[in-house]
Amino acid sequence: MNELFLELKQAIIDGDEEIVGELSQKVIDESINPVDAVQLGLIKGIEVVGELWKVGEVFLPDVMMSAEAMKVGLGLLEPEIAKLGLSQGEAKGKLVLGTVEGDIHDIGKNITGAMFTAAGYKVFDVGTDIKAKDFVLKAQEVGADIIGASALLTTTMSAQKEIVDYLIEHNLRDQFKVFIGGGPTSQAYADEIGADGWAESADEAVALADRMLAK
Repeated sequence: MNELFLELKQAIIDGDEEIVGELSQKVIDESINPVDAVQLGLIKGIEVVGELWKVGEVFLPDVMMSAEAMKVGLGLLEPEIAKLGLSQGEAKGKLVLGTVEGDIHDIGKNITGAMFTAAGYKVFDVGTDIKAKDFVLKAQEVGADIIGASALLTTTMSAQKEIVDYLIEHNLRDQFKVFIGGGPTSQAYADEIGADGWAESADEAVALADRMLAK
């Protein structure tokens, strides 16, 4: 089984959508835990690509190929993870998740959504390039506990603040926890804009939500 995860990891690094699809289907066919496949295969692979990109050993087209391959794997495995969550009883909480207005990056968002689903949360993914108002309207519609807003560009970080500002302006601030994430963000920035939480990784975001909603 570990061999399969290693193959998945390498296929992500290679940006090979076909192999990722075949291996992800094998996970399903052989009733292997899809959460493990995502964490130990897909995510490990994309982490390697991210590190290689930082040091200049791969370039943006390589990263995009790996991201597309990642989408293929998540597309197959996320429904299986959701089934696991449903079989384990009532959801721990509800999360509206999206990438902020002006930003179309979704790798981090997709990984985070998969991890929250695996942890037993009901995730409502609103997609990318989402206005502050639309995050809040969706959160109201589904009765969300948390609004999760991702930004990968420094130029779109201000849109995360707009969500907090919108909630304050409409007297809704105490109804939802606001989590932010993405490459240029930090705990200091989360504190600065009045967000409730920040996490560097999807696993940390889940752990933070667990702690916050248990209070």
